[in-house]
Amino acid sequence: GSTWGIRKATTVASPTAIDPQIMMLVDTSVWVNHLRAGSPRLATFLQESLVLTHSYVIGELACGMIKNRSEILALLQALPKAQIADDHEVLHLLESQKLYGSGLGWVDINLLASAQLTGCGLWTADSPLQKAAIKLHLQVYE
Repeated sequence: GSTWGIRKATTVASPTAIDPQIMMLVDTSVWVNHLRAGSPRLATFLQESLVLTHSYVIGELACGMIKNRSEILALLQALPKAQIADDHEVLHLLESQKLYGSGLGWVDINLLASAQLTGCGLWTADSPLQKAAIKLHLQVYE
């Protein structure tokens, strides 16, 4: 619907350097940018059903001020979800990859673990999270 900022286009620019078959877990930072200013790229990926979400991302967004709050939260909850990592898996990733002290928070480490478990890419506007995703050999969208 129009709330996502999706418009029908006669041509859709295909993003460069991105495997179009790989689903992506979209971080809170990207959603915030999209909800504030609109992201044609995210709208395209939503149209193509390439977007995954995570309960922590939905939770972080729900803690903020959102226009059309009920509708946006319902749309986010209707998106397919990345696999959730349990605390043991997240702590193992944190320790084994030495991600501590790198500017990442618990939610970030959870998103990295979920992307690994799901086998999806990660799209974030957060530089420390991008660097960690690259270190883990995840497909990174920036």
